[in-house]
Amino acid sequence: MPTAVDALVAEVARAIDADLPALTSELTAWFTEVIPEFQHDEAIRGLMVASTSSNLVAIVDLLRHSIPVEQISVPGAAAEYARRFAQHSLSLEALLRAYRLGENRFTQWSITALDRIGGVPTDLALAAVAELSRRTNSYIDQVIEGLIDIYETERRLWNSRMGAARAAQIRLVLESENLSEAEACHLLGIPMSGWHTAAVAWMPAEGPSAAGMLDATARLIQEVSGPGTPLTLLDDERTMWVWVQQPAPRHLDLNRLSEGVAGLAAEVRVVLGAQAPGLDGFRGSLREAIRTRAVVENAQNRALRVLAFDDVAVAALLTENSEDLERWIVRVLGDLATDAPGNRELRDTIRVFFESGSSYTQAATRLHLHKNTVHYRIRKAEELLGRPLTDDRLDVEVALLARALLWRRRPLPATASARTPGHYN
Repeated sequence: MPTAVDALVAEVARAIDADLPALTSELTAWFTEVIPEFQHDEAIRGLMVASTSSNLVAIVDLLRHSIPVEQISVPGAAAEYARRFAQHSLSLEALLRAYRLGENRFTQWSITALDRIGGVPTDLALAAVAELSRRTNSYIDQVIEGLIDIYETERRLWNSRMGAARAAQIRLVLESENLSEAEACHLLGIPMSGWHTAAVAWMPAEGPSAAGMLDATARLIQEVSGPGTPLTLLDDERTMWVWVQQPAPRHLDLNRLSEGVAGLAAEVRVVLGAQAPGLDGFRGSLREAIRTRAVVENAQNRALRVLAFDDVAVAALLTENSEDLERWIVRVLGDLATDAPGNRELRDTIRVFFESGSSYTQAATRLHLHKNTVHYRIRKAEELLGRPLTDDRLDVEVALLARALLWRRRPLPATASARTPGHYN
């Protein structure tokens, strides 16, 4: 026999059911406002509304008819919405947060409906609120358990179907020397003419499942970089390559990225290549990020979580003579790296000036020049560099030495067209 509490719970459920269309609209609008992942296009938004409605109907039926929670299964629309969430690489955490927010809002509606009924003894009203909360919470727990399995299963299936094809396309772009920018754009669906920043995110061998955490890291990198969808590739089960694209150079706030990475539940490390344009930049930025990872993994500072290539370029590059080394030389020296008339004398003068303890007199003696000539050359070099020689002196000194001894690139024109904005501008 139904108890007085059961009867009151059923009456509250009927009151909510009478307002369910309006309450569903209220809840879906709130989800869209407070959860960024719920700001979908219209097609997916329609599925979100159907998912919310089906869950509310199921909860009302549970309360009205005292249905045992063990008989509850995930509503079809809610299951499909979880699959779409997985397919679009949206976070499971956001989906589960919506269910907990919805549970809280449903409890508020129940209290409001109970108040409207009126004339209910206080002890009965408190017992009904407790029972409403218990049953609603049991429903949410039961559905969430099913949703987690649905989401993770779909994520694995989607990655296996789409990931393999996408990985093959990305690796073709990375490895095919004769591929044009137009062909790369067609394969990947992103404008190769834009500016690219590559990142490598990885987790230690021990620890929780990496897939969801790496997805969250990719979204962090994109949020710091600006609007758009990151291009990602799982290099292995605990390592993800990430590219973000911008139509023009854009500074990436490493402090903000570091704060976001530090806030993740599990240990994740992120390294970034320098921002660069075109297909060469797409490839080169990744190579730089991979080299930076080697620096991080060999570093004694195990607390290091985020690092940019330009902050450790000397350590990352001088182990071998490479195209990346030459790209870095151009980025450090700018127009001073070119073969314009007089540039070689300017570079030699700076090197001797540094070796002489930044003494104009000693440099002039070693170069068999007048002291004023050394002054003039230093000022001219600083104009080409776009900054004083005292800024980033170590990098300038190493780049000058590498330019003199390791340069194998074809002669650069009078203007360093390969120069990129970033750490040194």
